[in-house]
Amino acid sequence: MFPLRRTEAGFPMAPSQEEWDALSAEERAEVLAALPGEVTDAEMSPPEGDRHFRAKVRALGALRSFFARQRRRIYLAAELPVYYPAAPRFAPDLLAVVDVEDRERDSWVVSAEGRGLDWVLEVHVGGDRKKDAEHNVTRYAALGIPEYFLYDRARNKLLAYRLATPEARTYTTIVPQHGRYASAVLGLDVQVEKERLRFYAGTALLLESEELISRLEEMLDEVQRRADEEARLRLEEARLRSEEARLRQEEASRREDAEREVARLRAELERLTKK
Repeated sequence: MFPLRRTEAGFPMAPSQEEWDALSAEERAEVLAALPGEVTDAEMSPPEGDRHFRAKVRALGALRSFFARQRRRIYLAAELPVYYPAAPRFAPDLLAVVDVEDRERDSWVVSAEGRGLDWVLEVHVGGDRKKDAEHNVTRYAALGIPEYFLYDRARNKLLAYRLATPEARTYTTIVPQHGRYASAVLGLDVQVEKERLRFYAGTALLLESEELISRLEEMLDEVQRRADEEARLRLEEARLRSEEARLRQEEASRREDAEREVARLRAELERLTKK
């Protein structure tokens, strides 16, 4: 089996692109099976609680729902191990790769997928800020990741970077317009509002999963209310029709009784006049 590369700290790395190109299909499959689908605590920032988790999950939910409705091919994942050729692995809080199949993966191996990441979001709450604000800015640019967004939730601010050209390996800062940072990769604007990361398609706000569920529940409640009202109206209409039929029947019965009484009186009158 092809021996895996390792970092100085002993963590596995993907082979270089030259080594990958020289492998057979069977050897490549062995390498993919050997690369772990998780990273260790030593390679990641320590857990940062609900503020970190919820910010990441909300962003992922909003993007998944939006792109599903748009029927756009895009792969989104959270904390997925990423292997660039001969580079230390990492697992960003959120990543996106456009125009690829959205299927379940245990890792993203650049050589096997044939391309690297297009967009990365990191959420910083506590701990060493330099990792996200300095080290990752240099690292992700060197790897050729077109856009890097940093949501500094501790300071409630957003920073965003973009490669000016595909060949560039140093980021250019994205300047916000009216508080919004444009992502050319996602085709969306990103903004921090009231301690939440928000995405916009033009002027339309992308709803988070909880908001979508709430909106759907409200719509369901309204549909149910209308259905109940229509059912009540149908019952009332049926009751009125039944009442109308009963009144017609009573009127017909009274008419028949009156006609019989008129006939009886005429007969009695005829009998009396013949005497």
